[in-house]
Amino acid sequence: MRANPGTTTPTTTSAAQLGTSPETPRPAAGPSRGGRALGTLPRTALTALAPAVWGTTYVVTTELLPPGHPMFAALLRALPAGLIALAVTRALPRGRWWGRAAVLGVLNIGLFLPLLFTAAERLPGGAAATLGAVQPMIVALLAVLVLRQRLSGRRLGWGLVGVVGVGLVVIGPSAALDAVGVAAGLGGAAVMALGVTLTKRWGRPEGVSPLALTGWQLTAGGLFLLPTTFLFEGAPPAVDGRAALGYLWLGLVGGLLTYALWFQGIGSLPVTNVAVLGLLSPLVAAVLGALLLDQTLGPVQLLGFALALASIVAGQLPERRAGARG
Repeated sequence: MRANPGTTTPTTTSAAQLGTSPETPRPAAGPSRGGRALGTLPRTALTALAPAVWGTTYVVTTELLPPGHPMFAALLRALPAGLIALAVTRALPRGRWWGRAAVLGVLNIGLFLPLLFTAAERLPGGAAATLGAVQPMIVALLAVLVLRQRLSGRRLGWGLVGVVGVGLVVIGPSAALDAVGVAAGLGGAAVMALGVTLTKRWGRPEGVSPLALTGWQLTAGGLFLLPTTFLFEGAPPAVDGRAALGYLWLGLVGGLLTYALWFQGIGSLPVTNVAVLGLLSPLVAAVLGALLLDQTLGPVQLLGFALALASIVAGQLPERRAGARG
């Protein structure tokens, strides 16, 4: 038989994921920096699908879902998908993972999704995504505190370039920023950054699939949202055919599938590399706005695209180590 699949998760992340001694990660012997980057390309591409699909959240929210119910949208995105994942995997947390799954579910799902939908409703176009673009910088700082990694000035610098690029893409001169929407966007970036970092810190239990871990978090986040949704929003809105289509897309594709890819990527790639992929979300949102909502992309927006893409590519390159030679 092959080696236990549960041992594959920490292989490429080593001590940074497990929070143990700061040993150097152990890739295959002898590759160059470019070779290591190419070796992780398939996993990076799969992980990048998650924020790319999340970029559709903004147009789906504004064009298909009933307005004024961000928590209900978050609930339908999380709980049904989580229950489906539990039914498919037939795996429940054990021991301390009951508490860990609850914490991760509340951060990554229960708090993040309502803040995301609130920002999407109250801010124009992809402005909400611009605020979310600060997440890679927050993750870089949290990696120092939680994962005991060294602070990387290069990653912080490219993170700032990414924020500037996204801002040029999605914020036009007529963008009216709502205070509640801005607070929701920044809050969502902060809680998601903490959730991503803790997901990396705790890893995944041996023998547990990414789909099972996704189901735990979606279910925990959905159960957190179940009472709070009816407490703050009251009765659910009427759901017509367009809204049902939007909820199905957000729950099955934008929830179950993409979160499984996202958590798998966090487990097998450096956490700062994964975080910067989140910049794809506002870029996709801007492209969809241009294609579907007659929004324009002028020279300034194209410059922002170039800066954001450069930040994403630079964020995937490994750090140069002292004493390394080519």
